[in-house]
Amino acid sequence: MKSRPLPQYLSASAPTPAEQRAPWYKNTAPAYAGTFLAVIFYLQMASTTLSQAGVALCVLALLVGGLIAFGLFYYAPAMLGMKTGRPLYIVGTSTFGVQGNYLPGLLMGLLQVGFIGVITYFAADFIMLGLHAQSRVAVIGISIVWAYALAWVAMRGIAHVARAGNILNWIPLAMLLIVVYATRGGVAHYQPASHHPASAFALMLDLVLGYFATAGAAGADFGCNNRHRGDVVWGGLVGITLAAVVAGGLALLGVAGAIGVHAALPAGVTSIYDYTAAIASVGALSGVLFFLFVVALLVPTCFCTFIATNSFSTMLPGASRPVWAYACATAGILLAISGAAANLVGFFGLVGACFAPVCGAMTADYWLAGRQWSGPRRGINWAGYLAWIVGCWVGLLASLHLGPVSWQRADHPAVLYSYIAALVVYFVLAQAGLRPALLKETEYGASQVFAGSHS
Repeated sequence: MKSRPLPQYLSASAPTPAEQRAPWYKNTAPAYAGTFLAVIFYLQMASTTLSQAGVALCVLALLVGGLIAFGLFYYAPAMLGMKTGRPLYIVGTSTFGVQGNYLPGLLMGLLQVGFIGVITYFAADFIMLGLHAQSRVAVIGISIVWAYALAWVAMRGIAHVARAGNILNWIPLAMLLIVVYATRGGVAHYQPASHHPASAFALMLDLVLGYFATAGAAGADFGCNNRHRGDVVWGGLVGITLAAVVAGGLALLGVAGAIGVHAALPAGVTSIYDYTAAIASVGALSGVLFFLFVVALLVPTCFCTFIATNSFSTMLPGASRPVWAYACATAGILLAISGAAANLVGFFGLVGACFAPVCGAMTADYWLAGRQWSGPRRGINWAGYLAWIVGCWVGLLASLHLGPVSWQRADHPAVLYSYIAALVVYFVLAQAGLRPALLKETEYGASQVFAGSHS
């Protein structure tokens, strides 16, 4: 067969060398912990969970969600990254094909733009709450400065941002503890507004898994920097499972305590289950807390911009990285100032429905290959694409309550069902022979692509 050139993103790839890898507590665990400690994770968590069940059940759901996120969403991509030294956009060529791998790459970029919008929206909101002021013009100005300034930082000094993150992660943890201490007297008096424990449990799983879906697939990127399986496991258990329980559990205790002591709502907050109400219950110190939570959002904004820029510039190299960075920032600003980024629960459901199938298909591919990376496949792997389409269909219909049958309309972990649907469909289609052949070195002249593919 006539040799043809590989896509630039694939031919330019090189595995991460062993000497550049580090222990789990220096990379994977702190990076993932910072993701869960960011206030957007738990800001609106209580509205659909704690409102229907007690704190203990909600924390149990957090633990189960954290374990599922670790075992199903993160583990296989992370092991692929560790074994090959390759990031997501390379190891995904087995699941989606050399030409088809644009799907997870571009989808990752689009969803990270959504996260930029969400973080920008709430950073501006928290700054105004800290100032005890309301001004539409000020919010727009803050959003513009925030997104563009941090896009510049993401392009110029992401290594410094990563180091700063190891320090700044402690700020939201300290704030969570302060809120819990200040509201501790009300926890024992808390009673949920309604009693639907099964619904609360399922919705908590949806929140955790939807929030984590893109980060789960990005486990391949973290795995590149891990030395062995132990780093993958411990980095995930501490940075994902433990961090989700600690951050989410402390936030739920703060909200329950604030409601128990009948704290007054701050201006602009309409729900007693919003975590901003718990922060405001601290009293005179609340303004400082709002600003410190904002400081902790600096690193996530930079990382989201960096990941989005990497995704677009890798898949669509026609524009320079700075152009992509500022384009992503602009889109995030528009999402923020339009108010479209305000609904966190809906956004997490959308993210989960779109990206959980990617994780499900990759996991099936990993196990079918004998827990290895099989190598890149020619063209488009339709088993991966059809698995993703079915998984999205299941996730979106279930999360939006649009299903024609009762199980799709019921409250349940739609994101988990989306993952399972994609995993099963990929396995069935792969067994039916729908996957294209593996890319051959003699056909493409791609010796570097194969380095470490079966390590």
